[in-house]
Amino acid sequence: AECGGALQKKLEELELDEQQRKRLEAFLTQKQKVGELKDDDFEKICELGAGNGGVVFKVSHRPSGLIMARKLIHLEIKPAIRNQIIRELQVLHECNSPYIVGFYGAFYSDGEISICMEHMDGGSLDQSLKKAGKIPEQILGKVSIAVIKGLSYLREKHKIMHRGTHYSVQSDIWSMGLSLVEMAIGRFPIPPPDAKELEQIFGFPVEGEAASSDSSPKPRPPGRPGSSYGPDSRPPMAIFELLDYIVNEPPPKLPAVFSSEFQDFVNKCLIKNPAERADLKQLMVHPFIKNSEAEEVDFAGWLCTTIGLSQPLTPTHGTTM
Repeated sequence: AECGGALQKKLEELELDEQQRKRLEAFLTQKQKVGELKDDDFEKICELGAGNGGVVFKVSHRPSGLIMARKLIHLEIKPAIRNQIIRELQVLHECNSPYIVGFYGAFYSDGEISICMEHMDGGSLDQSLKKAGKIPEQILGKVSIAVIKGLSYLREKHKIMHRGTHYSVQSDIWSMGLSLVEMAIGRFPIPPPDAKELEQIFGFPVEGEAASSDSSPKPRPPGRPGSSYGPDSRPPMAIFELLDYIVNEPPPKLPAVFSSEFQDFVNKCLIKNPAERADLKQLMVHPFIKNSEAEEVDFAGWLCTTIGLSQPLTPTHGTTM
């Protein structure tokens, strides 16, 4: 009963709506069934992704029957360091928010640290972007709210800052702004698309900041960085070419096909000087965020249609949407 009272108090502090509260309560109730995590208790279903940090699998936890995302990180380190990492990961048990992926626990086995997280059946945003080509402004409004509230929760409630540096949150804000432009226009925005490419992307002539209004010819970088979902077919930029462009050229901007509020929000995220860039509190009261909060958007419906998911499989959803 004492544990339940503490949980209720934490939930009240988060200022959740009814659906968010039910979903978080359901996750925490499921989590109580898990107990100690052991390698033998997991059955691999499929690979979800891989990167420099390790590989992530969709797994079934047999004792509880829960589906999880299990990240495996191979580390050749001393036992004392390994145990310290496991201890530090335990702070994630306290990170309970609708805007943070749930954490089941972490353990070490056979040279690998396993981090077990809530499985997000909607996948990642980059997967949705590849399917959709570009993401509507209304959807990106809801994404922006979740990112800002998630960062604010980590910073204010747990003093956790991504990458652990003084300007870490400001760096995350810049990254968010860049990602919003990429998802809105359907390709990495450095270098920015010209008028002809914007017309190919949107299917009609587009005027705005993303297309140069200066008629004088300007040299354009020979390549593009990273992946592209639009018609840009130039070869990838070299890393130093990309860094030089970021430092010496103006930041990306959204074309005028988007609302002035969205354009201004992105501009405030992408101010180069971190001291002048908008902070989380300023962004939370920005008109773009306020409008997005007031707007009713069927995010789950859009996502299910985009990625071909029959229904959202969360604790607060039944068999129908």
